[in-house]
Amino acid sequence: MAKRLFIFYTLMVVVGFEGLRAQGLTQETFKIGKTLALLEAIYVDSVDISAITEQMITGTLRNLDPHSVYIPARDVQEENEQLQGNFEGIGIQFNLLNDTIIIISPIPGGPSERLGIQAGDRIVSIAGEKVTGTGITTTGVQKRLRGPKGTRVEVTIFRKGEKDLLDFTITRDNIPVNTLDAAYMVSDNIGYIKLSRFAEQTAREFSEAVERLRDSRMEHLVIDLRGNSGGYMVPAVQIADELLSGDELIVYLEGLHTSRQEYKSAPSGALTRARVVVLIDEGSASASEILAGAVQDWDRGVVIGRRSFGKGLVQNGFGLPDGSEIRLTIARYYTPSGRSIQTPYNEGFDKYFQTYYMRYFNGELIHPDSINLPDSLRAFTVRNKRQVYGGGGITPDLFIPIDTTYYSDYYRDLIRTSTLTNFMLAYTDLNRKQFLRRYRSFEDFNSGFEIDNGTIEELREAGEKNGVRFDQTQFDVSASEIKRVMKALVARDLWDVNEYFMVVNQDDYAILRALEVLNDPELYDRLLGYGKEAG
Repeated sequence: MAKRLFIFYTLMVVVGFEGLRAQGLTQETFKIGKTLALLEAIYVDSVDISAITEQMITGTLRNLDPHSVYIPARDVQEENEQLQGNFEGIGIQFNLLNDTIIIISPIPGGPSERLGIQAGDRIVSIAGEKVTGTGITTTGVQKRLRGPKGTRVEVTIFRKGEKDLLDFTITRDNIPVNTLDAAYMVSDNIGYIKLSRFAEQTAREFSEAVERLRDSRMEHLVIDLRGNSGGYMVPAVQIADELLSGDELIVYLEGLHTSRQEYKSAPSGALTRARVVVLIDEGSASASEILAGAVQDWDRGVVIGRRSFGKGLVQNGFGLPDGSEIRLTIARYYTPSGRSIQTPYNEGFDKYFQTYYMRYFNGELIHPDSINLPDSLRAFTVRNKRQVYGGGGITPDLFIPIDTTYYSDYYRDLIRTSTLTNFMLAYTDLNRKQFLRRYRSFEDFNSGFEIDNGTIEELREAGEKNGVRFDQTQFDVSASEIKRVMKALVARDLWDVNEYFMVVNQDDYAILRALEVLNDPELYDRLLGYGKEAG
């Protein structure tokens, strides 16, 4: 009897899927569904069909291209927050130090700032749960503080100078995740904007920053896309639109099942008269390359730095019934000159994602002559017919080698063990009130603050406790960089990330070269092919 039931059930599984095939499923789709049904129905041991399905999807996508991916349902929200540019929570920037949650700063306009929560406050408990000395992680803090807009969470805070703990009931709200790291005047008439990625609100952030800089008499602009791995395409198109004249092609997409889609500029860009430099490096990819490629192909601005990564594939997200998502490559994008800048991946994905190391060991990050691209990838800019290349990123108009002069194993180990960041967090927290009394503005701080030898000695001792052995020779190699980063970290914790970059960029060679180019109209024009080639 049991055998008959087994045969009957097996037949029902097969017949059921035969019926689905009759509804129009392809033979391949039918095979996958039938295999999963048989595994679930008659396999000798219990199986996790959900896990098997995820492995099957992931394995399939890995055989296509490096950027078609499967995102489990548990990760979709976090992935989307980075692109949408907001999340729902209480609105603080925090850090963990010795199992203690220290608030670096409340996000301006957020619910925590509105309630009077301050930089330097320590969170003792969340929703009645003690969170100090418990080994809590950053992810654990985020899970407790984030939640749907309008919901409330009880937070207890310790504040220096207060006798009692402070209780706050915070109503969660939409919290912006800024993609613009810095925007400031780098000289009397030159502005600087650094973008960390491209999300829904990036073009708005950029436009608002441009208006602020114009109020400070900005005439020309440095756009820093170094380390910007991309994101949404549309904000990159919108920013390029501000730089170009009307009806100029910015980018076009094309794929086997995607007809050609062109994106062109509108007539009234806000920056069409400004001289522009775009900074890129091997960490610039995707949307960054769309913006840099449009600027380069129209001879609209000078691209400075090192060859970008080369991600020229476009993905669309497709939701699945369980909340998971497939991001599938549907097209390639092409710059105005017709270049596809996609780095080849026919030698395997592992090698593809090790592009940085391959370029480093080939000497490309130090010597521009080490870049060897075949003539078949050659193209020409639209206006001045300068020679450019596709097939592996955007090659800059002016090369800047990677700076290794300050590098040492000692500095690397201070960073690797988080000694430097944790020490400076504690140092700033201890001296916050004193610093803010002494330096009434960032300008006062920037001109008057220096890292003294006593602080360096304390850092050395902190490193020793973390297993970082002090080496005087190596320290001397890295001393100026270590002190600059230490000062920048203090600026970040007292003010914001904008001030961090104002400090750390002061001796940045790429920015110094950008200023040189923007301040020399003849050099600027020669680099863009309006005169003799620059030497």
